[in-house]
Order: sequence, then structure tokens, then C-alpha cells
Amino acid sequence: MAALAYNLGKREINHYFSVRSAKVLALVAVLLLAACHLASRRYRGNDSCEYLLSSGRFLGGKVWQPHSCMMHKYKMSEAKNCLVDKHIAFIGDSRIRQLFYSFVKILNPQFKEEGNKHENIPFEDKTSSVKVDFLWHPEVNGSMKQCIKVWTEDSVAKPHVIVAGAATWSIKIHNGSDEALSQYKMNITSIAPLLEKLAKTSDVYWVLQDPVYEDLLSENRKMITNEKIEAYNEAAVSILNSSTRNSKSNVKLFSVSKLIAQETIMESLDGLHLPESSRETSAMILMNVYCNKVVKPVDGSCCQPRPPLTLIQKLAACFFTLSIIGYLTFYVIHRNAHRKNKPCTDLESGEEKKNIINTPVSSLEILLQSFCKLGLIMAYFYMCDRANLFMKENKFYTHSSFFIPIIYILVLGVFYNENTKEPKVLNREQTDEWKGWMQLVILIYHISGASTFLPVYMHVRVLVAAYLFQTGYGHFSYFWIKGDFGIHRVCQGAFEKIFSLWPLSKCFELKGNVYEWWFRWRLDRYVVFHGMLFAFIYLALQRRQILSEGKGEPLFSNKISNFLLFISVVSFLTYSIWASSCKNKAECNELHPSVSVVQIVAFILIRNIPGYARSVYSSFFAWFGKISLELFICQYHIWLAADTRGVLVLIPGNPTLNIIVSTFIFVCVAHEISQITTDLAQILIPKDNPSLFRRLACTVAFFCGLLILSSIQDQSRL
Repeated sequence: MAALAYNLGKREINHYFSVRSAKVLALVAVLLLAACHLASRRYRGNDSCEYLLSSGRFLGGKVWQPHSCMMHKYKMSEAKNCLVDKHIAFIGDSRIRQLFYSFVKILNPQFKEEGNKHENIPFEDKTSSVKVDFLWHPEVNGSMKQCIKVWTEDSVAKPHVIVAGAATWSIKIHNGSDEALSQYKMNITSIAPLLEKLAKTSDVYWVLQDPVYEDLLSENRKMITNEKIEAYNEAAVSILNSSTRNSKSNVKLFSVSKLIAQETIMESLDGLHLPESSRETSAMILMNVYCNKVVKPVDGSCCQPRPPLTLIQKLAACFFTLSIIGYLTFYVIHRNAHRKNKPCTDLESGEEKKNIINTPVSSLEILLQSFCKLGLIMAYFYMCDRANLFMKENKFYTHSSFFIPIIYILVLGVFYNENTKEPKVLNREQTDEWKGWMQLVILIYHISGASTFLPVYMHVRVLVAAYLFQTGYGHFSYFWIKGDFGIHRVCQGAFEKIFSLWPLSKCFELKGNVYEWWFRWRLDRYVVFHGMLFAFIYLALQRRQILSEGKGEPLFSNKISNFLLFISVVSFLTYSIWASSCKNKAECNELHPSVSVVQIVAFILIRNIPGYARSVYSSFFAWFGKISLELFICQYHIWLAADTRGVLVLIPGNPTLNIIVSTFIFVCVAHEISQITTDLAQILIPKDNPSLFRRLACTVAFFCGLLILSSIQDQSRL
């Protein structure tokens, strides 16, 4: 009765909510979200630099997340390449000096904070000709004005970047008097036009004052209250924003440090100066503001302009637009024909006459319909991956963000189970199930940022390798070539040359660098041979009729089955303990190719020796397994961001809801792409060989033409 009630309930739900209705809901959600983000961009502005300089939040562990974009963590070499032949000047008080030190340590981590605090501090890196100076001007007064005025003269070399700010000394020296605030307003009013003039040729940032932790302030600093600091900040913002008439000020307000300080000032040693981790974050923000547009890091979307449309993208847009127009034309013609052939009512008998003509759907219409759907999906891909319409944020790993979804999908996978059609070893339903849970684990691994957690990383590597055991001949041939090519490490140089040749370099965008290919090959270099050996043993046992693959029967005799099950469980647990206790990633990667086969074979035996285990499968996991390739490819464009380094944000401010909505759309798109490729394959890959070769030649010619056009465009940019 319970099973009958479950099946009836499932049919009732499917009547109202099917895959088709889910895709319609996903389409509506995309349109609404795109409209909301477009309106927000127009209302709040489209400059991610402003977001980077003014807003953000801590994700935890002192990881700063700017609003709507991703911040890159610059290494020393990257910073030097960006700032080659540049001059940066920090002018202000002790807080600006702190920011100066943190900025310089990106260029030279060995730079010491020493010397007289109340004097100028120079820094120069001769290898990259980078100059960074700190100029001691603790008050906004005539001295600071004179320093800035010198830079406005045409005969003087101006710094490329100027970072200025001061206020706490004025509050301290004048005991927080109102007269000091009035004088500050007058002085910054006289300096504002000079800063505005410099901002036409240099990047000028005015750093607003961070809050203090009043309980920790010494007696001679008690007058520096947060109320006074806020009054000085309001004066600076008001004056600098109104320094130009009828246009926006070119002087950028660095206000994000206030938000950082609000969360970290309690860790201050004296209540006035920020802890080192906070000022390092502010320095890295400055580096992102200036260098992202130069270096263009993959995981640094802040301050990067939207890339221009390429020739290939324009041609693709035209192609899909024509497909949509063509399909709509066919649809209108087909609908009109259907109306003409619609049954009419016999006035005498009151019955409908049957259709005499049944208009079939042509292959061309199916082809155009598939391209029409694919065009809409590619438009969504572009909006997510290239257009900067939707937001992108960095990932932050927590144990709960990884293990809670894992437990959740495990419960769903166990709950939705059905009987297999054919209870053979690694039957189709079981391999679909295997691909499904493996793909879901990898997706959770990516979205949660679990690569920072070593034991999880090792287990995911095992799952990836496991998938290779039970793939079809197409995958088999690919990995056979992969393994055969990479037998000896000395071949790496040869392959760097091969992948540098056109069209391989253009197809894969490797630019001669085969590190990723080499890294993947080293991890799974024996998997093809393990798979071949396993298949040979299986076929040999099957021919000798040693295996019992009937429904509910154990695979071997009871004694052998129990023995192999015991060995498999022990091996599985032993490998899991080893992977969890591995000291470092490099050591695990070195041993993984040789020992991963132990856990894979152990899992195969545990899953297939008992007849009851081999006779059932999880329909939940199998459903995802059927679209595993589409899920794997789509995740990089419409679910994650920056080559899995970040997360696509459709709904800002609510990470949980954002993951739910983006995942729902992502799965619907992957399923639709799977159906589209099935429809296209039936049309583009005919059964007769002559037609197949003709269409294959046309396809190759088409893609070669695209490569040639793309190469011509690249040459024209040089």
C-alpha cells in the first residue's frame, strides 16, 4: 500500500510539475533576474571599482569579499609586472604609513618597518623600477597642500598613483575642538581642486578615516572619538564630491577600509591602528583597483572592463538569430496549415470530421528549433560568463558547506531507488548511477571550495579516476592516447611544441603551456591499463561461467563472495584512512596513480557481489548521470565563475537562496542541452556512410573557417 501510495503521489506531482514545466520556470527566472540586474546596474552604476572601494563583507577567516566582484590576491611577480616603471606616493599620517608598508610588502615581503616614524620613507625596487614613497604629512594643512601643488606643475614628474588621507592628528592636537573641524574643512576645500587636477593624469585616492576602539585608546588619544571621526569623514566626502561642477569627481574615495575596520578594530593593539591582516586587505584592494585592468587575472573581476565582442561571437549571434527567425517562420507556416486542416463540425450529424492531411514536422524545422534553443542558452552563457551582468564572488570553504549537501544528496539517492532492467556487473543503470553521484560530489566540491581541504581532494580524485573505468569506447580511446603519449616524462617538451602549433593552440588556448594536461595525465596515467585489465578478467570469468549474474544471486559462490567482500571492505577503509591522513597534496598526488585502483576495485566488488545490491540502483543519481557531461561543462559558465575559482551570484545578499536558484537553472539548462544534442545527432549523423562523410566534411570545414577568422582577428589586434 505504501508503494502504491508513493507511485500515485509521484504521478500526481508529475502531472502538475514536470521537467518541461521546470524549464519554463527556469526561463522565467532568468528573464526576471536579468531584468533586475540590468535595472540595478543602471541605477547603482556599472563600475565595479566603486563597489571594490566602498562595499564588501568578511566571509570568515579574515577573507574579504567585495560586493558583486572577485578580488585577486597578487603575488610579488604579478605586482612588479603591473607596476613596472611606476611611482606611487602615500601622503598622510601614521595610518597611511601602515597602508604604505602593507603595499610595499606585496612587492617585497622582506621590507622592514623601521626608521623614524615621523619622516618620509622611500622604497625602490630596481629590478622593476618601481618607486613607492611615504610622505609624512599628518594634517590637512598648508604643508600637505604645498606638497600636492608641486605635483600639479607641468615641469614636475607626477606620481602615477597618489594615496592621501589624514584627520586624527588634527583631532588630537586641537583636543577635538569645533574650530579644528572648521579649519579642516577650509584646508581640504583648498586642496580639492589640486587633487582634481592631478586626477586627470594620475589615480588619486582619498582614504576616509577608520573608526577607533575607544576603550583601548591611551589618555592622550581619548579625544579621538568615532563621533569626531565621522564628522571629519562627512566633511571630506561632501567637499571632494562637490569639487567639480556639473560632473563627477575624478578623486576616488577609499571608504572600504572603514567597513574592514569595523570588524577588526577590536583586535588593535592601541585602539587606533588596524591589525596587520586588515591593512593587508586594504593594500590588496588598492593593488586590485590599479592592476586588474593591466594584468587581467582570471579570478579578479573587479575593475576589469567588459571584453569586446569577438568576430566569432558576432558570427555566432548572427547565426543563432537567423535560426530563431527561421524557426519562427516555420512555426507560423505550420500553425496556419494546422488551422486549415483543423476538423470541422458536421452540421447534420453534429460530429467532427477527421483530418485528411497530417502535416509532418520536417527535419529542417527540428534543426532550426534545436539551434533556436541553443541560441537562447548561449545568450545566457554569455550573460553569465562574459557580459558582467550578473555578479561573481569568491568561494569560501567551511566543513558545513561541503558535508551538508553531501549528506542531503546521499539521503535523496537512497530514497529514490528502483530495480535494474538487467542485473549484470556494472550494468547501464549502475554506471549512470555511478556517474551521477560522482558528478554531484564534484559539483559540491567545486561550489564549496573544498580544494583547500586535502582529504576531500584526495577522495574526489579517486571518484574521478573511478569514472574512467566504466566509460564507453570513445572515452577509452581518448585516454588510451593520453596514456600512450605520456609514457615518458621526456616527452613533455615535444608536446609543448605540438600544442604550440596552429590549430591546436587556437582550439585549446594552451599557448604552448601543457602543465594542466601534464598534471591530469600524471594523476591518472595508469587508469587505462587498470581498466583494460579489469575488463579482460571480467570477460574471462564470464566465458568460463564463473560469474552468476542472475537477479538476487551473489556474483560468486558464497564462500568466495564473503571473502572478497571482507577484503574489499578492509581495503576501502584502509585507503580512506590513508587518504585522510596524507600530509601534503604533493605526496598524495605522487602516490595516487598507483594506489587509487585499490579503492576503485573495492567499490566495484562491494557494489556488485551481493545480488540484492546489483539488482537495484538509485534513479536519482542515474538521472544526473545521464547528463553528467553537460553538468560538467556547464558548471564553468553558468554556475561557477573564473574557471571554478568563484561563484555566480544571481541573488546577492542571500548565499543559500542564490545557490538554490542558480543550481535549479543550471540543471535545467544542462538537461535541455542533452536533449538538443540528441536531436542534432539524429539529424546531423545519418546512418548511411556517404551522407555521414559529407556532413562530417561540412562540419570540419565550418569549424576550420571559424578558426581562420578568429586567427585573422587576433592578427589584426597585434
